[in-house]
Amino acid sequence: MEVVDDKGVEGDKEERGRREDRRRTMVEVCSSGGVVATTKNKGVAVNQKYEIGPSVRQAFEAGWTTFKRALQSIGPFQFIQTEHVPDPPPSMAHAFVDMSFGLNIYNALGFKPANRGSKVCINCQERIVGVDVQNKNNDKNLVKIVIQGDTAIPDCEAGKKHSVPPLVSALKGSAEQNAARFHFPGHNRGRAAPLSLVELIGLRPFLHDLPELPELDNLFSPEGPILEAQREASKLFGALETWFLVGGSTCGVQAAIMATCSPGDTIILPRNSHASAISGMVLSGVVPKYIIPQYDFKWDIAGGTSVAQVDKAMKELETEGRKAAAVFVTSPTYHGICSNLDKISMLCHSHNIPLIVDEAHGAHFGFHPELPSSSLCQGADLVVQSTHKVLCSLTQSSMLHMSGNIVDREKICRCLQTLQSSSPSYLLLSSLDAARAQISDNQHNIFNEAVKLAFEAKTLIQKIPGISVLDFQVFSSFSAMDPLRVTVGVWELGVSGFEADDMLYKEYGVVSELVGLRSITFVITLGTCREHVQRLVLGLKHLSEILYPTQGSGKEERVDGIQQLTCSFEDIQIRLSPREAFFAKKRTVSFTKSIGEICGELICPYPPGIPVMIPGEIITESALDYLVQVKSKGGVISGAADPLLSSIVVCDGQVNCS
Repeated sequence: MEVVDDKGVEGDKEERGRREDRRRTMVEVCSSGGVVATTKNKGVAVNQKYEIGPSVRQAFEAGWTTFKRALQSIGPFQFIQTEHVPDPPPSMAHAFVDMSFGLNIYNALGFKPANRGSKVCINCQERIVGVDVQNKNNDKNLVKIVIQGDTAIPDCEAGKKHSVPPLVSALKGSAEQNAARFHFPGHNRGRAAPLSLVELIGLRPFLHDLPELPELDNLFSPEGPILEAQREASKLFGALETWFLVGGSTCGVQAAIMATCSPGDTIILPRNSHASAISGMVLSGVVPKYIIPQYDFKWDIAGGTSVAQVDKAMKELETEGRKAAAVFVTSPTYHGICSNLDKISMLCHSHNIPLIVDEAHGAHFGFHPELPSSSLCQGADLVVQSTHKVLCSLTQSSMLHMSGNIVDREKICRCLQTLQSSSPSYLLLSSLDAARAQISDNQHNIFNEAVKLAFEAKTLIQKIPGISVLDFQVFSSFSAMDPLRVTVGVWELGVSGFEADDMLYKEYGVVSELVGLRSITFVITLGTCREHVQRLVLGLKHLSEILYPTQGSGKEERVDGIQQLTCSFEDIQIRLSPREAFFAKKRTVSFTKSIGEICGELICPYPPGIPVMIPGEIITESALDYLVQVKSKGGVISGAADPLLSSIVVCDGQVNCS
């Protein structure tokens, strides 16, 4: 039954007057517990007392619905009415005192626990909050909501120290201004926010969803807090200059290629580069000189880039009278395989060629003795990092770092102005600043727990029959592997990675990062907790118990079939550059009749986003077979105009890319 406020008994002017006085004042009640709701004065407060965490205050208008929203902006909370409510209640205070309701806290960020017996994981713990009506005889205008037990807070090493990042501070100050606002965005600090979104994320994000106000600086011409935040990031990561990206690492890769390559130039890069490198070639007009990566057929995984491969590519270009405008390397790969960038950078610099490194998966490198060295420490000139992957900024936020003087800084700025939004999200920008500060405050120990959990997970998984763990020996020619990547092979179970991943999700609620035909990759991050690692291990043990002993001769047959499905890039033939193919006239042919045609679209399983077919390449039977098998095993194919893969867009060879 809906609870409503009828403003008290009609005619009781004295009571209404008292209620109106209280409505104007926010009464903070410091009491044991932590959350105190006052009803007649229409307010809710979370007060700092002893070990109870940061003070939060949320005033609200009259009404049950708005009261719930106020609590949800702190929570979110789920409201469960457990007792009969008088109908109609004489007042909101009467309703609260005479009923009990439960609140389920799922993610009360920022509340510190009253009793900290053990570490609390946000994702694992469910905290019950109930109404304490013991004081109803003393003050019927107050209802105390007591937190029972520990409340969940971020509980990694990052919480040990805390500094206020400059852009976060500026955004907070701007949001707290009592200003009459006549600017974008249209929700005006949440006043007109869509209810469905408010119910999802609360009101607080809308308060800080602000445009490029004077006090918040300008991303394309920073002079204030953005400039300071980017300088702090460059100091932490060891760069000469750092740019914040709101278009993800895709934007950074494209800008790096455009800033170093012109139409008709040549870039050396591995064929298993991310799709963003292909779009970067389309935008810049550069022609690829592909390196075919080392390939492990048992795992169906490509390795990194060796200095010998780069040297060979340079010499082949020299015999043709050409020189590379840039060398592009992905390190680490999605599976955590690292190239020897120290030697590659020395080779590049000996030819005065800039080295671009797609380090999207390695922003955390260098912050623990067990982690590989960062690309910047190994001499890379331009480095793109997805700060949102293993570090803790918001999804879609990344950084571009520059080192040395080979690359034109002004050209980088012009490229970023071309590629980035002119209305950047300050939530994304401030999250980059906050993630940087989180590492800066605790850079010597922040990854201790994550590294420990990763090693424990691998040790336990290696003991499971039928499950393999990707280790350094598989790609021993490369310098290092990211210890926080846990890649398991499942081919001995007689199932594909997609099938095993589906079972883990449905039966154990385990969600992976990357799935392949023969393997599944899990990532240990700062937010990973021990209970989740235990659940992963239990899930893999369950797969082993039900699949490994029962396969018999049928298992070998299925394993052999899976092992023959590879995409090693060995038979690639290039007929048009990516830019030429992008602008060429197109036609559609049936999937089975496309062999030998020039591919006109970028087709790749995603993740990892490594293209199987690139515009301008000759379509091969092996590439088609691989796509069919990936799709039949449950993989997702992106980029194709026909998602069913019954047809493919091809080029007719007539090019006009002016």
